[in-house]
Amino acid sequence: MQYQPHRFSVAPMMDWTDRHCRVFHRGLTKRALLYTEMVTADAVIRGDRQRLLGFSPVEHPIALQLGGSNPAKLAEAASIGADLGYNEINLNIGCPSDRVQEGRFGACLMAEPELVATCVSAMRASQPVPVTVKCRIGIDDQDAEADLQRFVDVVAATGVSTFIVHARKAWLKGLSPKENRELPPLDYQRVYRLKARHPELTIVINGGIETLDEAVRHLDHVDGVMLGRAAYQNPFILADVDSRIFGENSAPASRGEALSKLIPYAERHIQNGGRLSNITKHILGIYHGQPRGRAFRRLLSERVTDPSAAVDVLKDAIALAEHGLGREDQSDAA
Repeated sequence: MQYQPHRFSVAPMMDWTDRHCRVFHRGLTKRALLYTEMVTADAVIRGDRQRLLGFSPVEHPIALQLGGSNPAKLAEAASIGADLGYNEINLNIGCPSDRVQEGRFGACLMAEPELVATCVSAMRASQPVPVTVKCRIGIDDQDAEADLQRFVDVVAATGVSTFIVHARKAWLKGLSPKENRELPPLDYQRVYRLKARHPELTIVINGGIETLDEAVRHLDHVDGVMLGRAAYQNPFILADVDSRIFGENSAPASRGEALSKLIPYAERHIQNGGRLSNITKHILGIYHGQPRGRAFRRLLSERVTDPSAAVDVLKDAIALAEHGLGREDQSDAA
C-alpha cells in the first residue's frame, strides 16, 4: 500500500498532544500523522519557540496546527514552522471556545470562507510545506450542506487540497467547548457526500470515532480518519494502526515495549530540568482494561508528585503492570 500520511492521524488536542505525548504515541505507531496542540500565530512569532514548537526527530511525520485570522501573521508563523521541520501546517477552523472567538479564529471563521482563503493563500505562498484546514460541518444556524460546500469550494480554490472535517456543527453560543465535542449530533454522511462531490480532494473524517473497526468502515467513504480522545484515553489502540490501516506486516509493539522506549527519553528530559510527570501524565491509559491497569495508574499518580521523581518510578510501574511485581490485586482491572 502506498503511504498516505492522512489515512490515519491523531487529533490536535489542547493540553494533551504535547511533545511528550507525541513521542509516546510514536512508540506505538510509525505511520500515523501526529499533530501539535493548536498554537496561535502570535505565540509562534513572539513566544518561546523551543518550548512551544520544539519536537524530537522521532515524531515525524508531524503537523503544526496554527490558530489565527491575520494572513500576514499566519504566513510568518507557517514559514517558521516549515523552517523548524514540520511536515504540514494546519489551520484551525474548528475550535469553538469563547477565547478563540474573541481572537477571531477557530470555528467562527466557518462564516468567513473568503478570509480563510486569504489566510491559507498567504500561508502557502510563504513556505513549501503543504497547508491543510481542519473545520466543522458548520456553525450555529448554517446549512450544513450548502454552507460547508461553499466553504470548501472557496478555500479549495486557493490550492488547499486536504480538509479534516469534524462531523459536528459547533454552536458558538450556549455550549461549552466540552459540550461542543459531545452534544451536537454527528453527521458522518455529510462528510461522505463532501468527498463524493470532491473526489480530487483529500477528505479526512473526525469526531466520535472510538475504534479501529469504525475507522476502517469510514475509509470506505473518505480518504482518512482522525482519532482524538479515544487515541489519548486508550492509547494502545494505536499499536494496531500500522498493520490494520497501513497494511504493514510487522508485529505491533507491546505495552511494555512502548513504555520501555520512553525510559531514555525520560532520562534526558529530567537531566534537562524537566519533571517525570510531564511525560507520565500521557501514559496513564495504556493499560486501560488490563488486570493491573488501576495499580499502574495509582503507582504513577502517587509517586510522580515528588518533583525529584526519577525514571525508577516509571520502571517500577512497568514491572508492576507487566509482571505483577509489588503488592497488587490481580483482579484490579480498569
